[in-house]
Amino acid sequence: MNPNFAISGTALLTGVGIMVVLVLILIFAGRSYFSKKAGAGLTEKYREKHPGSPLEARNKYPEVNVFLYSKLFWRLSLVIALALMIGAFNWTVYEKEVYIPDDALTLDHDVEIEVPRSAEPPPPPPPPPPPSFEAVADVELINEEEVEFVDQSVDANTYIEAPVYHETKKVTAAPPPPPPPPPPKEDVEEIFKVVEEMPRFPGCEDMTASVEEKRMCSNKKMLEFIYENIRYPAVARDNGIEGTVVVSFVVDREGNIQDAQVVRDIGGGCGAEALRVVNMMNGLPQRWIPGKQRGRPVKVLFNLPVKFKLEVN
Repeated sequence: MNPNFAISGTALLTGVGIMVVLVLILIFAGRSYFSKKAGAGLTEKYREKHPGSPLEARNKYPEVNVFLYSKLFWRLSLVIALALMIGAFNWTVYEKEVYIPDDALTLDHDVEIEVPRSAEPPPPPPPPPPPSFEAVADVELINEEEVEFVDQSVDANTYIEAPVYHETKKVTAAPPPPPPPPPPKEDVEEIFKVVEEMPRFPGCEDMTASVEEKRMCSNKKMLEFIYENIRYPAVARDNGIEGTVVVSFVVDREGNIQDAQVVRDIGGGCGAEALRVVNMMNGLPQRWIPGKQRGRPVKVLFNLPVKFKLEVN
């Protein structure tokens, strides 16, 4: 392909359309020409030349012999085929230029972000009920004046009869109910801020390169995706609002975007627009490459700066 002779898709489609129109015009013109010749009394004209039958001649009617134009149609088809081949080889697809601000992933200053909790701990169990007391019936008091004291002193000759004990069923109070078991501890998955291998935007995993090179490639593709889909809000443009919006989100172990929120906004609808583009990442054919800590995928908090800058004419 000649680099100085490039054809865009629009120009190629326009050229093909013009060729199709010209071929259709040529077809209708030929049909009209041969229709007029066929109605010019050719049967009566050649009846005297071929009294037996017109079929005796090489051509029934030479005026409408289409083979006379075979060379013209052959050359015309070669021109069309050559034009299509040149257009196909010089058809150039131009990539859309995406403006990416300088230091697009650099934060002006650190942003303090509270790590979202995966699950709230359960409330503490209720305290056990207080013990119940039964009321005892009134006990009749003994009058001290009616008590008779008996001498119960003994000596060596006093005979003491051994008391006889009768087995009585011991009545015991019912044991208190056991306390409720403690609630099971929920496995609250930890969300990391920095891990050994940070999450990566998809699109660079098929390349044979180191982890650092893949990270740089994924950052470039992520910025291209963001600034290709971002739309400067009209309110912010009319009021001259520009700056950096910071969107925080969690990349889970499957590469999905969770808990996306704007942690720094500049107003004018810029925060909502940046959040919209971040949520679009869940609709991509491929998910993010999750972050890894000690070789296993984990949840990682990701802070993404999105810069809005007005173009100076």
